[in-house]
Amino acid sequence: MTKKIAVLPGDGIGPEIVREALKVLDCLRQDFGVSVETEEALVGGAAYDATGTPLPEETLKLAKDADAVLLGAVGGPRWEPLDYSVRPERALLGLRSELELFANLRPAVLYPQLADASTLKPEVVSGLDILIVRELTGGIYFGKPRGVRTLDGGERVGINTLVYSESEIRRIARVAFDTAMKRNRRLCSVDKANVLECTELWREVVTEVGRDYPAVELTHMYVDNAAMQLVRAPKQFDVMVTTNMFGDILSDCAAMLTGSIGMLPSASLDEHGKGMYEPIHGSAPDIAGKGIANPLATILSLGMLFRYSFGDEAVAARIDQAVAAALDSGVRTADIWSEGTRRVSTAEMGDAVVEALRRLK
Repeated sequence: MTKKIAVLPGDGIGPEIVREALKVLDCLRQDFGVSVETEEALVGGAAYDATGTPLPEETLKLAKDADAVLLGAVGGPRWEPLDYSVRPERALLGLRSELELFANLRPAVLYPQLADASTLKPEVVSGLDILIVRELTGGIYFGKPRGVRTLDGGERVGINTLVYSESEIRRIARVAFDTAMKRNRRLCSVDKANVLECTELWREVVTEVGRDYPAVELTHMYVDNAAMQLVRAPKQFDVMVTTNMFGDILSDCAAMLTGSIGMLPSASLDEHGKGMYEPIHGSAPDIAGKGIANPLATILSLGMLFRYSFGDEAVAARIDQAVAAALDSGVRTADIWSEGTRRVSTAEMGDAVVEALRRLK
């Protein structure tokens, strides 16, 4: 049965990096007989420019009807003056909410070929393989009341509300424990329970869920300490689970351990395994159109798509192996380039992955 992927290139470098992932997908179809079809739609700033909204109804319908979504990136300075309700980022939050994508999986894996690209010493990061499980549809990004209000005296106040229900915590905790069971059976739950009552409840509920997983070693850590430990001794972690905002911050921190944020894919899943897949690095408007962006995070996101939404581990493994083989060949985009390697463009890196993939046939 043919699967359908909704492709949303978006803004900035989004169209450039998605184009390379589609090259890989075309190779899988032509050379490996993978039965997948794609359909593109506008999202983010590009959609606002064309339709007046960052998430048009036809885009949302396509995303809902598809078996999975591949997203590039949204946003950029040109749209920052817009009202908050129609900024490109609202499309991202809208897709997560409308598709009920509550579980965000963000792996931080250091490829051995890039050990020297990390800003940390090789002995600190070599062999790094962390998976951050981030709750994605609750917390301070969605809580109400929210907004900017003017008090009677004329002073403005900004309001955002951190709120989690027990059921929201319980379902993301189960995803994290299930994930830990498939890895090294170690889970660290990150909160700020010493200050925030909301995350005190988080800790209590995660602990309760943990009783159903006696084989998993559960630890708890405050978010400020977790940020420090990611830099001090990152290999102490295997799976981490945390709130929406904390996960957003910690996963970007973990990205730099791998040498470049351009190497990190992500999966955002609903309770049935349908997902939206995207690199975590954003639209990078400063380099858009220059042909120097790293497409590997987007290509690896495509691999996660086959692994989690299509249940095709063989294809996912081929993509991962092709990326590793491309790095073995010595090609590097600017963000991961080092002395002794060959600097290539976005398109050339995509070509290198396709070439490596064909050699795996």
